[in-house]
Amino acid sequence: MLSATTLATRPDFSVTAVTCQDDHARWSQPEVREDYRVVLVRRGRFRRRAAGADADIDSTMAYIGVPGEEEHFAHPAGGDDCTSISLTPALWQVMASDVARLATQSVYVDARLDLTHRRLLATARTGDVDYALTEELLGLLATTVGQVVSGPTPLGAQAPRNEATLVAAARQAIAEGHPASDGLLPLAEVLGVSPYRLSRSFSRELGVSVTRYRNRIRIGRALDRLEEGESNLGALAADLGFADQAHMSRTMRQYLGRTPTALRRLLAPRTP
Repeated sequence: MLSATTLATRPDFSVTAVTCQDDHARWSQPEVREDYRVVLVRRGRFRRRAAGADADIDSTMAYIGVPGEEEHFAHPAGGDDCTSISLTPALWQVMASDVARLATQSVYVDARLDLTHRRLLATARTGDVDYALTEELLGLLATTVGQVVSGPTPLGAQAPRNEATLVAAARQAIAEGHPASDGLLPLAEVLGVSPYRLSRSFSRELGVSVTRYRNRIRIGRALDRLEEGESNLGALAADLGFADQAHMSRTMRQYLGRTPTALRRLLAPRTP
């Protein structure tokens, strides 16, 4: 029996937790999908047959699936829990380019990639899909895509010489509330760079991730509103682009060690 729970979804990608409760050594009927996929195991193991090769998939070995290929699966160990990351061809091209070819479909999951996988799942629970989760996803894709493709990819390109200019343009878009700044992927598209390159550029230029920079701007605006006496925290969270009031509260507690309510009291005018 197969069950799936969507953890995060956007037009370019989705992250799904998949549980298979089965126990059969025989190969399944052929399955064909039309998306690119990165599949990592959290528990258990299974076997996969595709492109004329069989592979044992467990917590130390992930795989890349490509559109239109025929896949067969076997579950001789009694089932598994997996994370399936689905990518549109457009996002795959951003990461791998349209000339890259798969040298293999198997990905060795070392301890660092295992941690990246776990961080991705933890970030999915925060509600910040468009920045925090997207940055974790880009890091995971950079590692996995780099293992399987042959030929040059955007991931191997040198840092652009105008990196400071790129970061300045991104900062301006975020500060001015440009519609594209609602998400890392659309922001990178507007700036004409890969999202992975934009993410790396922020870390190199400012020493912080683009997610942390965006949260710095949002928290500053929240403090302005709280200082002015804002009482509707739900509306404040919506205005600033948080998933909900709880997401805003978690973020402010993480960065400032206080809830919005406590901060409002702290910033209230004091009578002499």
